[in-house]
This record gives sequence, structure tokens and C-alpha cells, in this order.
Amino acid sequence: MTNGFIGALIRGLCIDVTGKPHAVVFNDWEVVVPKNALKIEINPAENEKSAALIVRDLYKKWLLNNPEQDGKTPIPSCAALTANGKNLGVYWIGENIDCARKWQEEKNGSHLVEYHAPDYEFIIPEKRADVVKNKIALVTGGAQGIGEEIVRNLAACGAFVFIADLNLDGAKKLSKEINLKEDRTASAPLQVNVSNEESVQAMFESAAVIAGGLDLCVSNAGVLKAGSVLDQDIADFKFVTDINYTGFFVICKFAGRLLRAQNLTAPAWMTDIIQVNSKSGLEGSNKNGAYAGGKFGGIGLTASFAMELIEFGIKVNAVCPGNFLDGPLWSDPDKGLFVQYLKQGKVPGAKTINDVRAFYESKSPMKRGCTGKDLARAILYIIEQEYETGQAVPVTGGQIMLH
Repeated sequence: MTNGFIGALIRGLCIDVTGKPHAVVFNDWEVVVPKNALKIEINPAENEKSAALIVRDLYKKWLLNNPEQDGKTPIPSCAALTANGKNLGVYWIGENIDCARKWQEEKNGSHLVEYHAPDYEFIIPEKRADVVKNKIALVTGGAQGIGEEIVRNLAACGAFVFIADLNLDGAKKLSKEINLKEDRTASAPLQVNVSNEESVQAMFESAAVIAGGLDLCVSNAGVLKAGSVLDQDIADFKFVTDINYTGFFVICKFAGRLLRAQNLTAPAWMTDIIQVNSKSGLEGSNKNGAYAGGKFGGIGLTASFAMELIEFGIKVNAVCPGNFLDGPLWSDPDKGLFVQYLKQGKVPGAKTINDVRAFYESKSPMKRGCTGKDLARAILYIIEQEYETGQAVPVTGGQIMLH
């Protein structure tokens, strides 16, 4: 039973009591436990459900010394993990990362006071961005391209975002820039190889230790190597499918486990796994079968995992963007698709990169490519829709339409 798992139970408890997201920061070097801390002692051999019941029961006992006042509900600012009377670490709690770290720095054990979660909440469309405010998100492939655009938009909407990428230096650089721009701790870098189970498992454990859990996982990491079925090497085919298809399975496996743990103490709280798929997952792609096949498979996984994981309050959906023409996937001067497609003669009559671009722009009724803002709006829409799961939402400017 890991520190991240316990943190997810504590975070779920706070969410369940208040109806609002919280951050939970773990430190294993604490020596002095504040007097008013929620004391948690769990045998490592306990199963997940019994551990959740223990946390709930201990909170009820904690409430006896911290009763409700003026219709407000108290929750602890910290919880201490103990075993045989020995302190193993402290989880600090706040409405966001900065608040939790403030309590930690001050060693302040005073309880937090929150209003009860409302039974009903009316939707105000112009406040859709608030759907991720103070929530904790993770975006794979988040250090560049369309992943970077998603990260920037989620942070601008008030979320805390883990920037997960194989390129750790790029993730660190982007995180530093975003935190300065937002004037808060809005992001943190994590390194991950999405095709490696151990790497993905370690990433989600790190996320739980740093913030207590997740509300949103965006599986965005992807690669593309175009090629004819008559000529493409099997190594290139496997490289593409290992990341785009198998990688999504691995992400869902470990994201699902973390979100399931959180659900044990927050059964009414909905969370989201969203795959950044592609229009190629809806219609195929000429001389690009490895990519399209993996994306078609991703939609099959999305629908299947949606049916299974909703038991734990986890919605699984996909967004299918049109061509992100200004990103490195298309525009890289050496390896971008404009260059690849020009060399392969995929666009009849094209003599320059501009000819290839114009050809793909003309395919959309809106005569332009997809942008990060377009995709971020679709992601917010999916999160807001509590009654939708297993969907593949086109974001193509009308090039691919629902049917």
C-alpha cells in the first residue's frame, strides 16, 4: 500500500465532504505531528476497500473533537500516517498545491472549514473554464506540440497540471514558464515513457505523492511514421502502435487504479480519462496505416474502458482533432508531415510544402487546421458532460462530422 494510494484516499475524503477538489502533499520527513492532525494507522496488508473504510471511520472520530459550526464542515489540514506509534509521514491538505504547501511550511495543524457541497448547481455556460479550476490534471506528451497547448490552456483555466513527457528538460522548462506566467504553482514536470509499464506506474505514484491524486488524465503522447503498407518496415509499424495504441492501454491501466482508489472515499466525484485521438481514427489515412490503425484501436479501447471504469466514477472519452498544422508533427522542417508527404507524393501535383499545406487546409469547411484552443474547449466540454462516456468527439472544423 503506497504513500500515493493513502494520499488518494485522503484526497477523496476531502472531495466527498466538501464537493470541491483539493490537493494533498506528502512528506516522509516530518517528525512532529500537529496536535489536531487526522491520525491514520493502516496495516499494509489491508485491501483497498477496507483501507478506505478505515480512513472514513477515523475522520468521523476526528469530527468528535472538531464539530460542525454554523453550517460549515471541518476537514483536517493534515493527516499523519502512523504504524505502531511511529510517525511515517504527514499529508498536508489545501484547496490547491500552494495552499497545502503553505500549511506544510507553517506546520499549522488547524482544521480547514468548508461549506457543505451543494445538492444542486446550475450550469452557467460562460463559466465552463471553471470546470477544471483547482483540479489536478496530467497530460502525457505535454512538453511540446498539441500537448503543450493543452497544458497551457488547462493552467490558464485554473488547473494544476502535471507535464508528463519523455523529454524531462522540456517539461521542466515549460513548467517554469507557466508557473511564472500564472503567478502560482500551476504545473510540475514528470518524466515518463508511455510504452513502459514501470515508467507509467512510477509516474502516477509520483503524481499521487505530490498532489494526492488526479481529476483528469489526458493521454496525448503519440508518434507518427507515414508509410505505404507495401513498403513500411515492421519496426516502424510497431514503434507507432506501441506508443499510440499500447501506450494508451498502459496509461488507462495505472490512471484507472489511482482514480479507483480516490473513488473509494469520494464515490460521487466524477473523474476523466481523455485520449487525444485523431480524425484518422474516424476515417483512416492513405499511406498512414500504422497511425490510423492505432487510432482506430484507441477508440475501441476508449469505448471498452468507458463501460468498465464508470463503476468507479471514471469517464473515458476521446477527442479527435483535425490537422494541427502549426505544430511540430506537421511543421517540423526535417521530420514533419509536410516534408514526409511531399517526399512520398501523397498530395498529387504538390511541388512545395506550401502546396501540401494548402491541400490539407482546403479539406476543412473552415479552411484552417485545428488549434490548441479548439482542442482545449472540447476537453472542457467533455469534462462538463457528466452523462457522456465512451464517446469520440470530432474537433475537425467540419471535415469529419458526427454520424
